[in-house]
Amino acid sequence: MTVHARSASASRLKSEALQVLVDRGLVHQCTDLEALDAAFAAGPVTAYAGFDATAASLHVGHLVPLMTLRWLQKLGHRPLVVLGGGTSLVGDPSFRNDARPLLTEAQVTENIAGIRRSIEGVLDLDDSEGARLVDNAEWLTEFRFLEFLRDYGTQFTVNRMITFDSVRSRLDAQQPLTVLEFCYMMLQAVDFLELSRRHECRLQVGGSDQWGNIVNGVELARKTDGRRLFGLTVPLVTTAGGAKMGKTAAGAVWLHPDHLSPFAFWQFWRNTADADVGKCLRLFTDLPMSEVGRLAVLEGVELNEAKKILATQATGVVHGPAAAGAALEQGEALFAGGEASARPTHEADCARLAAGLGLLDLLVEVGLAASNGAARRLIEGGGLRLNGETVADPRRTVTAADLTDGRLTLAAGRRRKAVVAFR
Repeated sequence: MTVHARSASASRLKSEALQVLVDRGLVHQCTDLEALDAAFAAGPVTAYAGFDATAASLHVGHLVPLMTLRWLQKLGHRPLVVLGGGTSLVGDPSFRNDARPLLTEAQVTENIAGIRRSIEGVLDLDDSEGARLVDNAEWLTEFRFLEFLRDYGTQFTVNRMITFDSVRSRLDAQQPLTVLEFCYMMLQAVDFLELSRRHECRLQVGGSDQWGNIVNGVELARKTDGRRLFGLTVPLVTTAGGAKMGKTAAGAVWLHPDHLSPFAFWQFWRNTADADVGKCLRLFTDLPMSEVGRLAVLEGVELNEAKKILATQATGVVHGPAAAGAALEQGEALFAGGEASARPTHEADCARLAAGLGLLDLLVEVGLAASNGAARRLIEGGGLRLNGETVADPRRTVTAADLTDGRLTLAAGRRRKAVVAFR
């Protein structure tokens, strides 16, 4: 049975955990909401979310299932995070028009290390009874091919597999779907089964695009082991304008500080559209709902204060209170026009100035543009200021003459700024 979040909110639930998730807008679909509610009310439930290692960091889109696990942990349940050391070697074809580039084992291992760092701030990994990271390579790489086909191939029919939207969208677009990609849903289903056997995991949390894969796991466990498992999807988060949240002109909003500085992360949330503030406070902060409701109805100058609170709270979740406080301090100085006294948001080697540092490269480096092409378009459109002066030439270089006390300021539009210190 599929239950949507709006059905769940019509009446109060028995368990605090599921009620909190519904109230905060973290429930999109559930395989059996009433039975899951009863399971939460009966005692601790182990739940997992999985992330393939296709990049060296998670991004804001991944933060929604992570926040779901975070709330479950706060309320006495146990989260597992599955890192796809095995499935990343295949690649999830869901809602893609082409195959993902195949990664080597070395690339996957390197990416997993970065993903671990992305998760550390969101979930409590210190307690032996707390959140646990698991790599599905532990079991997927141990299967023999014929053994896997005999044990699990009989539990899936091609007839049903091609009805899932994730597969159908590729076929309808008349794009090739390899056997390797087609088998991905089987691997994810086996993940859920293995986690239920090894860790008594009863709930899988995933994005709405993972619904078909999650249902496969629930059904596989029922057929093979007679286990009652549950699936829950979180909503795809879009802005009020309909765009997918987490993408900016400068690229993805990464969670790893080496890919996006805590201050740039803070700026992303500080620049949230007015209409999205309430939703983002619900989804991406730990603030109580009473405070979320108060902040969400503010207007004008007061709404800007709500955006600062959102930015600081969300940054604190991912990067910790100290980094969030420092980002707030930097933001207060920058947005108040005090660039001269603001703390640096980025550092660079002054030796690079000798030959003239390309401005396009610097814009990409500090996260104000996703690529040199985007940086060029920003400059040609009159959207870049260097030390308060509009830059018109994309071939412009940065030299020692541009520095004041070893620093310079960059501003892309009115809302995105950076202070670069050269050491």
